[in-house]
Amino acid sequence: MTGHVTAPPAALADRLPDWVTLLRAPNPGPMTLEGTNTWVLRAPGAQCAVVVDPGPPDEGHLAAIAAHAPIGFVLITHGHPDHTEGAPRLSELLGGVHVLAVDPAHTIGGQPLTEPGEQLGGFGLSIDLVDTPGHTADSVCFLVEHDGERVVLTGDTILGRGTTVVAHPDGHLGDYLTSLGRLGTYQGVPALPGHGPALADCGAAADFYLAHRRARLDQVRAAVAEGAGTAPEVVAKVYADVDRSLWWAAEWSVRAQLEYLGVEQP
Repeated sequence: MTGHVTAPPAALADRLPDWVTLLRAPNPGPMTLEGTNTWVLRAPGAQCAVVVDPGPPDEGHLAAIAAHAPIGFVLITHGHPDHTEGAPRLSELLGGVHVLAVDPAHTIGGQPLTEPGEQLGGFGLSIDLVDTPGHTADSVCFLVEHDGERVVLTGDTILGRGTTVVAHPDGHLGDYLTSLGRLGTYQGVPALPGHGPALADCGAAADFYLAHRRARLDQVRAAVAEGAGTAPEVVAKVYADVDRSLWWAAEWSVRAQLEYLGVEQP
């Protein structure tokens, strides 16, 4: 049986590229781990940096990001509040810098991100949009390269520790499995997640997640076969090793799993 995963899904990165800076927001919790990771990317000698996921509206955290000005633009991996609520204030602090997201509701001053493979390069960085829905419908990752060195900004699609939820009904398990397969192609490329430590190998983490999800699906099938007829009943069987305070989040994933398996839910 597959238990609740709390360890990193791949080896930790022993170093970050010199052009990557981590600023962690002071919002630790069961769903945010140590806090939301804000990543600042600045190519050596470049005038402007690029920021990924401003985090919550904490003035101290936003001031720390703004201290890296000038900022060319801000990118959003997905629309959950712990990644986006600070964006309007950060844009204001930076004199109206554009915030670019898939969801127009989180886009400020520019056009929403719409094209998989879209290149957002500039300021000495090559930035490719990687379409990775599943955790949420609007989830994307960013493949960033400078001088032959690459990283993948994974948001909540891959975390630095433990596994992520499929936030049903916005999230979709079929999409998530496809997205993990896509991220599995980035073997040996470090992953910079939205929460937790950086990982040495995005592809290895994606492969681990994919195997874990398939094992969970087997558990859900077995629970349904044994008579579990509702998402809470499946959670009680399959996620019995998870702290009950997190069962509400597990129920998101279970509802996504039941939908994927074609099991009608009340």
